[in-house]
Amino acid sequence: MKQNQYTYLFSFWKAVLLLFVGITFHQHSFAQSAKAKVDRDSILIGEQIKYSIEVDTEADDVVTFPEGQTFVPLEAVEAFPVDTLQIEPRLKLIREYALTQFDSGHYTIPQQFIQLKNGEALTDSIDVIVQDVVVDTTKQELYPIKDYIEVERPFSIPSWVWKGLLLLLVLVVLAYLIYRLWQHKKEQKERIPPYEQALKALEELDRSSYIEERNLREYYSMLTFISRRYLEDKVEVRAMEYTTNELVNDLQLRKDAEKIKLQQKTIDDFKAILERADLAKFARSQPDVITAKEDRKFIGEFTDEVNIAIPEPTEEELQKNKEYLEKIALKKRRIKWITAALIVVLAIAAAVSYLIVSKGYDYVKDNVFGNPSKELLQSEWYTSSYGYPSVSITTPEILIRGDVEMAQEAEQMLVGNETFKFGGIFGNFYMVLSTLEFQEEMEFDLETAVDGIYENLEEKGAYNILTKEDKYQTLDGVEGVRVSGSFAIENPFTGNDIKKEYQILNFGEMGGYQQITMIYDAEDQYADEIVQRILNSIELKNNSN
Repeated sequence: MKQNQYTYLFSFWKAVLLLFVGITFHQHSFAQSAKAKVDRDSILIGEQIKYSIEVDTEADDVVTFPEGQTFVPLEAVEAFPVDTLQIEPRLKLIREYALTQFDSGHYTIPQQFIQLKNGEALTDSIDVIVQDVVVDTTKQELYPIKDYIEVERPFSIPSWVWKGLLLLLVLVVLAYLIYRLWQHKKEQKERIPPYEQALKALEELDRSSYIEERNLREYYSMLTFISRRYLEDKVEVRAMEYTTNELVNDLQLRKDAEKIKLQQKTIDDFKAILERADLAKFARSQPDVITAKEDRKFIGEFTDEVNIAIPEPTEEELQKNKEYLEKIALKKRRIKWITAALIVVLAIAAAVSYLIVSKGYDYVKDNVFGNPSKELLQSEWYTSSYGYPSVSITTPEILIRGDVEMAQEAEQMLVGNETFKFGGIFGNFYMVLSTLEFQEEMEFDLETAVDGIYENLEEKGAYNILTKEDKYQTLDGVEGVRVSGSFAIENPFTGNDIKKEYQILNFGEMGGYQQITMIYDAEDQYADEIVQRILNSIELKNNSN
């Protein structure tokens, strides 16, 4: 009968610990062992104590010793290299740490977790006494406080200088953009028609001193430049790029196609003037003054004739010209909108930059771009009771009931099981609340249940897991076990590590088992406040009342 009872209990634990809320509670038997010891169990404030961990393991095993501040409430000052003693066919690995404490009292160095290739091991906790340093003022002479020594402050540029330079740069950029926009509008308003522009340029040539100074080479250069620019703007021919023959041939083709009503003699005379100008510019041939004045008179008449030589556009040409003008107007509007948008973007960038410099990046990120954890903290919170035996808790979101897969054998040993959660393990905050209710004849060992949390985290994809176990008591005095620490999990989209921290509370009250899991981003400044608020609200209710 007794043997059957043991078999029954073993089957119960095997089923329950494998299937409930993803937590696998099972026992390991390792060929490794870990011991911890200190060189003394009593020190004065500020003194260091030598804490050593000794691991007896197989020769091919990989052992990872604790790193960082895992000895709280004592502070790790230094971690020494690992010493190796080979005792065939096994190894003995020893690592020492220098620990200290600056407050007097009785302290307990917690159990240390040793990661092994084929499992893990835990050391025993060790008690240490830190004593005050007693000073006998009747024997030890006291000295007066020394005067302070003024130290010259190192040179540093005040922050307002950087802010001023940033603001000045933004103002300069905005002023430049506004100036360019104004200049463009001014040029549009001041642009005059090609015919009037040509007449004005010829009048300025008449007032020049080229004729009096007999600088006919420069005179002809300006005269042909005015006529070419006029043809390019009025007739839309590439007169500034063409040679003399190319320009005359283009005018001839336009005349033959009746696109411009010029007399043949006008084209021939214009060609002769262009050739004389070429000789004056390139062959150093000097025309006489009378010829130059006659050529000037002809260019004036040529300008008048070209002005009336272009036939009236047909209805089709007018329509094409209208479409062209509409495209030009649309392009101008786009430029205006792009310029305005650029100014707005620069103004926003300047404002954001100023806030980052003055308030810091976190302030801008949280208040301008938003922070999910901050929104959770500042949202409306809800107080509800979940599961049986019920747990009353206040959370930023209402927990949603989840499904739990459980073997038939386990279901027969339980009266009920329920799981509630919100968020996901890859999100900024993930919470799960689970309850189990056992049959009356079942006995529950809370310490055994806690042992499976490490494996459960690995099953969820966690690695580089650091874990610490301590006693926990709710505000209404219910005691339980808290498992906390950190781990990394792979981002499913980028493949990078996501650093997480976690707290898992475990209670064995009222014939049942209650577990509260909270997982959150390691660098989330609001997560600690969310967790603390949840912890302060936990109540385990006796449903029989």
